[in-house]
Amino acid sequence: MLSKREWAWGYLLIAPMALGLAVFYLWPIFQTLYLSFTESGVFGGYTWVGTANYADLLGDEDMAGALGNTLLYAVLVLAGVPLSIVVAALLNVPGLRGLSVYRTLYFLPVVTMPAAVGLTWRYLFNGDFGAINHLLGLVGIDGPYWMGDPDVAIYAIAIVGVWSSIGYNAVLFLAGLQGIPRHYYEAASIDGAGRLRQFFRITLPLLTPTTFFVVVITMINALQVFDLVYLMIDTTSPALRGSRTIVYFFFEKAFVHNQRGLAAAIAVLLLGLILVLTAIQFRLQKKWVHYE
Repeated sequence: MLSKREWAWGYLLIAPMALGLAVFYLWPIFQTLYLSFTESGVFGGYTWVGTANYADLLGDEDMAGALGNTLLYAVLVLAGVPLSIVVAALLNVPGLRGLSVYRTLYFLPVVTMPAAVGLTWRYLFNGDFGAINHLLGLVGIDGPYWMGDPDVAIYAIAIVGVWSSIGYNAVLFLAGLQGIPRHYYEAASIDGAGRLRQFFRITLPLLTPTTFFVVVITMINALQVFDLVYLMIDTTSPALRGSRTIVYFFFEKAFVHNQRGLAAAIAVLLLGLILVLTAIQFRLQKKWVHYE
């Protein structure tokens, strides 16, 4: 049984962390929730409008389009998770020469500034003189205007998203792979199982806890994508209609049109979407994640 003095020291030690959490996380959440029920004035001040902002968003075609684009982007980026597993498995091959160099190269996009990533890929995807269309032309394929076509732009952005996330996810998967006991593979080899069968029968099942974590984190990050859209798509481009995401829509309402109450409602809806999808994943993980 702890004494009052020990309880006091415990609360004192966690006080700085609790204060920072309350000021920088909890208070902004409650403030945003309050602002979502208000309308901002031209010269400042807020007027209570109830659920009018949410009603406007439910009937807004741009909001529906942004939601669809965001979900499509998230699905496309999540499709790159298996690629991260393959990369991690290749980097985990015993005796691989230059392993540290490969790990550095794959992790380099993670530490690169988003502005540099977006602008570089924007140049590569240029429809007139971009390197990607040039390479496609060498094999007889007429590449599209990636950043100008509303039906193609979101896929180009998703390619960059997958490329940017492979390194971080591969490091997580690599840590998971190194936590798998080697005697499982030795026993499987004695029984005649090849590398491919070991991968599907041993590696993937024992890697499911890491896979679950990566899927959840990747999904949350994908639902909040903004920088790639902002940097790669011009505000006057027709492709913006097919690549506008929820966070970009929030940016437009808050900082371009000065509709802060409506922007706060968008943020609350995005938070709710993330919570619902994350709860569903935690519910479903009981059916496919193996912790033993």
